[in-house]
Amino acid sequence: MTIVILQVAIVILVSLVCGRLARMIGQAQVVGEMFGGILIGPSVFGRLAPELSAQLFPPESLGSLELLSNIGLILFLFLIGSELDYEHLRRQRTTAAVSSLASIALPFGITFAIAPLLHSHLSSSDVPILPFALLLGVSMSITAFPVLARVLEERNLQASPLGTIALMSAAVNDVAAWMLLAAAMTLVSSNTNVSTYLMRHLWLGVYLIVMFVVVRPLCRRLTARLANGPLSYGVLGVMLAVVFASSAVTEAVGVHPLFGAFLAGLCFPRIAAWQQDLRNRLSTVLSLVLLPLFFALTGLRTRLDLLNNSAAWLWTALIVLVAIVGKIAGAILGSRLTGQGWRFSFTLGALMNTRGLVELVVLNIAYNAHIFSPTLFTMLVVMALVTTSMTEPLLTVLIGKRSLVEQQV
Repeated sequence: MTIVILQVAIVILVSLVCGRLARMIGQAQVVGEMFGGILIGPSVFGRLAPELSAQLFPPESLGSLELLSNIGLILFLFLIGSELDYEHLRRQRTTAAVSSLASIALPFGITFAIAPLLHSHLSSSDVPILPFALLLGVSMSITAFPVLARVLEERNLQASPLGTIALMSAAVNDVAAWMLLAAAMTLVSSNTNVSTYLMRHLWLGVYLIVMFVVVRPLCRRLTARLANGPLSYGVLGVMLAVVFASSAVTEAVGVHPLFGAFLAGLCFPRIAAWQQDLRNRLSTVLSLVLLPLFFALTGLRTRLDLLNNSAAWLWTALIVLVAIVGKIAGAILGSRLTGQGWRFSFTLGALMNTRGLVELVVLNIAYNAHIFSPTLFTMLVVMALVTTSMTEPLLTVLIGKRSLVEQQV
């Protein structure tokens, strides 16, 4: 227990320092936190002080970190789902839908086409090609909604037409990506048993119907008379119980528990004061403790020393190139099809190219399912870092310096 508490203390301090440094150079805080996770892992700390690293982060202690980080991720995905604005989505539905679908379809399609090549060089014959291709496609096409929201807020763009469309596109993108991820995980869980695979999809479909046809309207009716008051301790407790129960159900069905947490967030009552109260209550412990533990766990799994030859770096470059071109070109195509200008479309593409935390969630799911090898996992972490770090410089080129002065941390 002592070593786990010490690990948490180290992770919090490293996360705070790296997040502050990232903000000082004009990057989003999450970029610094991602790099902080790699710093305490085998790629940096493990090479500089291997004996101390082995003492502070022994493999047998990582189970506790993973449990805590999974609880954080469940709450985080619930928070993301609860903040999806249905009204904005209805107002901007055409541009958001077309831009989002194009920005996920193009990179997903390109990745799916080259998946056999990547599978033959970066995976093993024990890994089924279809779930490998699906998970790789999701990894290359997802957008990090919370990072994108933070970037827009720092630039005072969240209420602008660009900000609204970007947020709604990212929200639709995440919903589509999580549906694809759910399909991939049923394939992973059921292996080649067709009847089990079909039953898992049937149960997943039933659960989706129950959540949106029964649970969501019921929550809306039960909370209607409480809407004028604050989010009470009791109501929050019941909702969190529903979140964890939903996660347990989706895991039992054969889909990742984070999908259940996201669904529970989508069913959360759209009461502005409650949504703000929920974020205020959860964001502190998530931002300071639980999510940094996830970054640390990702860093401990990232092995940059595996990219030890030119071939490995060429494969990494290919992955980064496909991710960037597919994502930005897809967003530009979708935006142009709805009548937006070139500058607007390029800026939307730069925003949609942000991956960050949500990308790392998908990568860790694939890694834990033994679909991605440590080498491929590291390559995709590098891709997530590169694409997320690109967002601020690209925005500066396209729309100028920050609209707001850097916030102090």
